[in-house]
Amino acid sequence: MTTATTVLPTPPEADKRKSGGGRLRALRRNRLALTGAVIAAVFILAALFAPLIAPYDPSQPDFGNVLAEPSASHWLGTDDLGRDQLSRIVHGARASMQVGLVAVVLAFLVGVPLGLLAGYYGRLADTAVSRLTDTMLAFPFLVLAVGLAAILGPSLTNATIAIGISQIPAVIRITRAETLRLKHVDYVAAAVANGGGDGTVLFRHILPNATSALIVQATVGIPAAIIGEALLSFLGLGVQPPNPSLGVMLSGAQSFLAPAPWLAVFPGLAIVAATLAFNLLGDGLRDVLDPRGATR
Repeated sequence: MTTATTVLPTPPEADKRKSGGGRLRALRRNRLALTGAVIAAVFILAALFAPLIAPYDPSQPDFGNVLAEPSASHWLGTDDLGRDQLSRIVHGARASMQVGLVAVVLAFLVGVPLGLLAGYYGRLADTAVSRLTDTMLAFPFLVLAVGLAAILGPSLTNATIAIGISQIPAVIRITRAETLRLKHVDYVAAAVANGGGDGTVLFRHILPNATSALIVQATVGIPAAIIGEALLSFLGLGVQPPNPSLGVMLSGAQSFLAPAPWLAVFPGLAIVAATLAFNLLGDGLRDVLDPRGATR
């Protein structure tokens, strides 16, 4: 007597692991994404090793070199207090990267569980989470971040929290959409039929297979957070002088645009380079990890 065995559908994690090398090669062939990855890595390394890279103390005035033009001793010039611009930009990149990475992590820690809850259970949970998301999305991202930072008070920590909270709705929507799509696929139904509990289905089958879309969302959220930190610091709601920040530097450059345009040009270029790098990297990752959402 022979016993028939049923072959259950296999989750695509194994296929993803097998194709990992191919995806890495595809990402390497994407020159724009590779360029973005290199520039982003430079900013991250600069943030990590800012005290070693910066040639001067970013907060130390030098009244003998006030508004000095770019030169061999000060590659990017000095500001109205004689502080070295290159050193301040390097340390300002640390604040930008800190906010960019920590704010996204905060948004994911809150948004992913709520998105899973809304997408998997539906009904009352979905209604409650969706209405909360819609309410937060009624405010533009930067307006919500500015409002929250004003309530919490001016500091880098509070700016990070404000930006992280402002990014939660986008994370909820992405996670909810992926959960709604994945909970009806065959391998999830097979896991349920085999007696898998909600935790097993959510964290062993749905969440791992939603990772690609979430990684792409992270690369979109980081440049938005960098711009948000620069804006909050520019308005006096983020990093407080004399601590360096790209937004603080732009704010201080307003009175010296004519005699010393480099005070605004170099911090502005740093913001553009950082945000462009992560956006290029995000586009490349979207093409490789989530081809359904790729725009060609």
